[in-house]
Amino acid sequence: MVGFIKAAEKLERFQVFKANYDFIESVKNQPGLTYTVSLNKFADLTNKEFLQRYATYKPQSTSKVSTPFMYANLTAPTSIDWRSLGAVTPIKDQGNCGSCWAFSAVASIEGINKIRTGSLISLSEQELVDCVTTCSGCNGGYEYYGFDWVAKNGGITTEANYPYTSGTTQTQGTCASSKIGNHAATITGYQFVTAYSESALMNAVANQPVSIAIDASGSAFQFYSSGIFTGPCGTNLDHAVTAVGYGTSSGTNYWIVKNSWGTSWGESGYIRMKKNISSSSGLCGLAIEPSYPTK
Repeated sequence: MVGFIKAAEKLERFQVFKANYDFIESVKNQPGLTYTVSLNKFADLTNKEFLQRYATYKPQSTSKVSTPFMYANLTAPTSIDWRSLGAVTPIKDQGNCGSCWAFSAVASIEGINKIRTGSLISLSEQELVDCVTTCSGCNGGYEYYGFDWVAKNGGITTEANYPYTSGTTQTQGTCASSKIGNHAATITGYQFVTAYSESALMNAVANQPVSIAIDASGSAFQFYSSGIFTGPCGTNLDHAVTAVGYGTSSGTNYWIVKNSWGTSWGESGYIRMKKNISSSSGLCGLAIEPSYPTK
């Protein structure tokens, strides 16, 4: 009986793989696309399974407290890449845990800490997963609640001191009070970028990496490989990532977005998303709910 069940599971996974392969081949045959898709580590997951595991961001249903937008009146350069400026740590992997919100928050804090202090330090996502009680650990959360907790805690510790384990355990742990007082970086709070404005987001990203929420539910996003992503996607925000720059290629403007699915996904862990589209929401809703830490 056990052997029969395993055989049935293998057949089911193969059928899923085949369906995903057929989808990828159909996308490859579409004329005029500015991006490519390919098989990756998600190839044996249905889109529904993929969403249940990785798309756990839940946008706030209530209005958020309004905060001043400190970059409103600045003039942004035509391009910027915080990676080349040394303000972005290597790509990380959230694993089998819906902790994208923690990775997005930490990436933004790492960025502003480098900009203000000159030191690029890999900080602890696990601290946020375990300790931020206003979020739900591996079951989703909000990057700005992560900012709020770090500010109130007086700082955040290093990845080395409080390493990430939830990607393997698939659950949050107990907040390690012995570690969270060993602060490697501090912030004063957080602000929201003016919503529904890519120009406002551009001003913010010109000054620091910014946490953004997007709709990552489409199969094209799941299997994105390279190029400038143009959708299709909606605006049902279900995944948190970090905008670390923007630029232009062959006349097409794009955002540089750091993901937390490891280096085997996308452009070595990153995705370029089309910038300045006709909708004020931005592609996949990226302009709806951006936020950033202050220091």
